[in-house]
Amino acid sequence: MKVSKAGAVATVIVLALTASGCGGDSSDDKNRKIAIGIKFDQPGIGLRQDGKFSGFDVDVATYVAKELGYKPEQIEFKQVYSSDRELMIQFNEVKFVVASYSINEKRKSKVDFAGPYFQAHQDLLVRASETGIAKAEDLNNKRLCSVTGSTSAENVRANLAPKAGLLELGGYSECLVALQDSTLDALTTDNAILAGYAAKQENKGKFKLAGFSLSNEYYGIGLKKGDKELQAKINDALRKMVKDGSWDKFVQSNFGGVANYKNEPAPQITEGR
Repeated sequence: MKVSKAGAVATVIVLALTASGCGGDSSDDKNRKIAIGIKFDQPGIGLRQDGKFSGFDVDVATYVAKELGYKPEQIEFKQVYSSDRELMIQFNEVKFVVASYSINEKRKSKVDFAGPYFQAHQDLLVRASETGIAKAEDLNNKRLCSVTGSTSAENVRANLAPKAGLLELGGYSECLVALQDSTLDALTTDNAILAGYAAKQENKGKFKLAGFSLSNEYYGIGLKKGDKELQAKINDALRKMVKDGSWDKFVQSNFGGVANYKNEPAPQITEGR
């Protein structure tokens, strides 16, 4: 069949429009991704297990990403450690960080925050048989573990028990192994994180929370310093999350039923005003 020159040109135009997604979903929209930093080793907060992600921070991050226009399959979760969260943001490895990230002035000199979206308190996780830690001062004679770069480690060293034997490791899972083996006497960090570890099936009956409130920790979502537009959008998403009941649902599904743990109400958003 003979095709005219004009017909051939028209065919090329139609094929080009089809390839570019004109008139339908853009291929760029389908393929775009958002990188979000989370913890991979904190049950109840941020956990990667068998290729799947779970935890309160994961739920919050997924909700916020949805409000920013991203579907779950467009999210790329990247592992962050307490010591490298600012660097991951500053070097554009992630768009934002949702990783039990306590807001403080030192961190705000390097990154901005949205939120806060959760309030925690520093506590201790001890072996179920432990009876020798009744108050913070008792830690001065104990071997303690926390994570490098965490506010909990700084608080112990500066304020609570300066004479405690403090070991700082890369992750809380490493601390937990040392605690179980009686190499250490206590693991200290935020009560929400500790509750997640205590609630794991393999840990039930082995550990308990001391029930202390050694500090107030307000979790924020860390983002590039000066990105006020993103900060405002995330804050709007967090407000909506509380208002529509999703925040309560996330708390119950991740922390509900853990002994000696009671969450605080959703905090008022203070960052970005």
